[in-house]
Amino acid sequence: MSDENLYQRTLQLLDERGVTIHDIAELVYFLQSKYFPNITLEECESHINKVLEKREVQNAVITGIELDKLAEKKALESPLQEIIFQDESLYGIDEIIALSIVNVYGSIGFTNYGFIDKMKPGILEKLNAHDGVHVNTFLDDIVGAIAAAASSRIAHSQTR
Repeated sequence: MSDENLYQRTLQLLDERGVTIHDIAELVYFLQSKYFPNITLEECESHINKVLEKREVQNAVITGIELDKLAEKKALESPLQEIIFQDESLYGIDEIIALSIVNVYGSIGFTNYGFIDKMKPGILEKLNAHDGVHVNTFLDDIVGAIAAAASSRIAHSQTR
């Protein structure tokens, strides 16, 4: 698959799961507006797109979303099916995939991710709601990680 096709597939999967670039931009704005009061949502979206252009990010997004979809269809073997379906707190592999995204932009990404994962603002609150039908075990962490990575990218590119 070409780089452009992989990028488009990544955007398509996010969209299919109800996540837009604008949703993620609101998270980036939440993280960065205190430090950069003049930042716009459009700038946040631009940084998100740069994060999503990285193949390792695309691979993490595709892998996590596909695992969520399989769990939703009850297509995984036990005990993995139950672990992912219930988003068991001690599983941790969802966070490991998220950290692979965050790590692309250095240590500041870890603090951004930890903060946003704890607060669960915006789309993260919706994705983290366990309704017994939709499985977003990986997706909520992936979206938070994309926002954290984009925030880190902004921090690295700005001067005060």
